[in-house]
Amino acid sequence: MSLSLREVGYRYAGAARTALTDVSLDLEAGRVLGIVGANQAGKSTLCLVAAGLAPATIGGELSGEVTIDGVATRSARPWELAQRCGIVFQNAATQLSGTTASVWEEVAFGPRNLGMPITEVADRVAWALDALAIIELAARDPERLSGGQAQLVALAGVLAMRPAYLVLDEPTSQLDPQGTDLVATAIAALAEQSGAGVLVAEHKTDLLARLAAEVVVLGNGQVLAHGRAEEVLADERLDEWGVEPPSGVRLQRAAKAAGVRLPAENVA
Repeated sequence: MSLSLREVGYRYAGAARTALTDVSLDLEAGRVLGIVGANQAGKSTLCLVAAGLAPATIGGELSGEVTIDGVATRSARPWELAQRCGIVFQNAATQLSGTTASVWEEVAFGPRNLGMPITEVADRVAWALDALAIIELAARDPERLSGGQAQLVALAGVLAMRPAYLVLDEPTSQLDPQGTDLVATAIAALAEQSGAGVLVAEHKTDLLARLAAEVVVLGNGQVLAHGRAEEVLADERLDEWGVEPPSGVRLQRAAKAAGVRLPAENVA
């Protein structure tokens, strides 16, 4: 079972050009798939399409097929999609409800709206907070969180819906290095411990080098490269595609250009 895109194209309502063209990929349970690309490459659009929000919620025209565990997103209802695939956007503040007095209530917001019994809601909230190691924030006012904490709370709110797949649209774009590390650690643990498949669109390639098993490079809404993370992130064409290679790759290239052998290269 997987989240699957097959020859997917997408055009925003009123747009003259397609935002995605002939995109095919698979996200399996327990795996992290990274998406990179220059600005306007189509990363956010791909996230919306993969999660089923486009065109169901925002309109537009979809071609090809998007399925989540065999269920076509075209035919699924919004509440069904929310339980199959969750999405977290760049700015956590836009995803928090703004109506709750505590983090616990914020994380409970989704399950409560589905009309679940309070015991089930409580179990899901406890599980989500524990999975992200933020139980100590349960009583905190959501308005009094750091950027990294707010992003984790937004993620916990999605997790409480128990989706099999998560789509993260540049989840660390507004975070400092400490916040980025906090979110990265949580994502890695989540994929390993809960078995959720995670699609991460990120411009921080160091983060993807750490997390992702596979990486897709997008350009002008098309797949330019797709393969194992260590191979794609070392591709010589990344610079011309508008993607900065990870720091480890840049260091190796600089050392090679200067005729310097790094310590690891001296090991037989």
